[in-house]
Amino acid sequence: MPRPYPKEFREDVIRVARQGDAPVAQIAKDFGVTESCLRNWLKAADVEDGKRPGATRQESDELRELKKRNRLLEQENEVLRRAAAYLSQANISPK
Repeated sequence: MPRPYPKEFREDVIRVARQGDAPVAQIAKDFGVTESCLRNWLKAADVEDGKRPGATRQESDELRELKKRNRLLEQENEVLRRAAAYLSQANISPK
């Protein structure tokens, strides 16, 4: 997988593309990125700026963290459930 472009570079390319002085294909060629890559950057920037519906990077990061926390809590809950079942069996068995 190719290395991602630096954030500052992407922001500069997006700023130039939004000025609308040249077609997207020409801007992409001038900066050495593919046209589809530049279009993806523009779509993502529109979402971040609220011009287009979708999840912002912050919302995606928050959702990822919440899902991770939820998985951890479910695992902890399962451990407690198994421990309770084991301990209840230990109390029932004859001595």
